[in-house]
Amino acid sequence: MPRTPTLSPRLTRLLLAAALLSASAVEASNWGVNVYGLSYHWDRDLARQNDWDNEFNPGLGVRYQLGSWLKADAIIDAGAYYDSGRNTAVYAAAGLLWPLDRDKRFNLGVALTAFHSDTYNQGDPFIAPIPLFSLRFDRVAVNLTHFPKVGNLNEIHTTAMFLTFPLR
Repeated sequence: MPRTPTLSPRLTRLLLAAALLSASAVEASNWGVNVYGLSYHWDRDLARQNDWDNEFNPGLGVRYQLGSWLKADAIIDAGAYYDSGRNTAVYAAAGLLWPLDRDKRFNLGVALTAFHSDTYNQGDPFIAPIPLFSLRFDRVAVNLTHFPKVGNLNEIHTTAMFLTFPLR
């Protein structure tokens, strides 16, 4: 029987406490709230056979923009979501997003990401570089990422979408 998507109360309190304590020491404009959502599995038959076909992936996280480095926006993301295998996945990432246009609406980057979920890597935590594409609007950024098939880390090519709402 599939599990109901939940964030552990302890993890939820920890994420909220860290965000609130840190927010008092820095500008709110550097913070954003990530709302996770959707994924697409490129090998749909294999995903269905292994019960990794959940494509609604609700969850919450935070994003902090550190400033600029190497002509890119340096970011830190952390969050938790209900993953494709119907488990809670938690992650933390540090990355760079390079603007592709003058208005910084289109951005391409990479994040070095630490993951943990029973779905990936046979349940063992791991670190991997994850590509990012971000399309920024005034009140929201639409983020796309791709998790390539890499041995036991991730056995199906998966593309995911989530939103970031900047705090102002």
